[in-house]
Amino acid sequence: MKAVLQYRASAGFIAELARQGAAAGVQVAAVDETDEADFARQIADADALLHVLKPVTAAMMDQAPKLRLIQKLGVGVNTIDLEAARARGVAVANMPGANSQAVAEMTLALMLATLRRLTYFDPLVRAGEGWRPDLAVLDTVGEMAGRTVGFLGYGGVPSRLAPALKALGAEIIYTARSPKPHAVGTACGLDELLSRADILSLHAPLTDETRGIISREALQRLKRDAILINTARGELVDQAALAKALASGRLRGAGLDVFAGEPVDPSDPLLRLPNVVLAPHVAWLTPETLARSLEIAFDNCRRLVAGEPLRNQVV
Repeated sequence: MKAVLQYRASAGFIAELARQGAAAGVQVAAVDETDEADFARQIADADALLHVLKPVTAAMMDQAPKLRLIQKLGVGVNTIDLEAARARGVAVANMPGANSQAVAEMTLALMLATLRRLTYFDPLVRAGEGWRPDLAVLDTVGEMAGRTVGFLGYGGVPSRLAPALKALGAEIIYTARSPKPHAVGTACGLDELLSRADILSLHAPLTDETRGIISREALQRLKRDAILINTARGELVDQAALAKALASGRLRGAGLDVFAGEPVDPSDPLLRLPNVVLAPHVAWLTPETLARSLEIAFDNCRRLVAGEPLRNQVV
């Protein structure tokens, strides 16, 4: 069996891919997302595609007549043409929970970095000006204690974060599609979440219902000086409206790991704002997450060969 990873993988990622692939008896190839010629060569006789971020289209599937499985290394399958996969008899599986620890830790890091304005102070210190900051900036930092953190969605990431934030002195509120009997915090509706949250953290999947849920109007309902954190999907947010709210001082700041378009357009106004902390969709990306993810992926490859039910099959 042959599997192709389409991702610009680090040396450590490739080594783990080779190690686990060999243990599973799977021939593996890693292809840079930008190398379409190499991808066409490798996918032509592949049984499985290990998918990360680059959209999987019907045309890509047509390059792979032997393809039987698209295995998402992560949760969101919005980057896969599910109808095209279904029409071609290609199974699609994901792995909810595999990256929750990493995303939870990055979410906390973005919250604290935004609150404490680390992206302002770090270059200032490096330039030898750290002890002569703009005094107005000192009035914009803050502590987690005493603030209300609102989670839009309450799955694996908020369930890890909420106890830690509570221990730091924050109040937790959340919205969820289904009851969460063991949740830390208080459930509420979206309107209350927006009006009460000092820090709004997004953890909803991208669906027709949630696309653009943080609209210009929603941003206006947030408290003045609120912070927005997004480690879910960029399309949940009206980015142009967010940039305006941040530039005007309507919002205190934002911590963003995901964007509506990736890679981000260098002209995007968000990139020029000093009150925004940015990361390139790497909240999930740790060696620990990769090891867990590949274990699930190669187990599904084994199951495919054995004719057993796949783990977390979507299509």
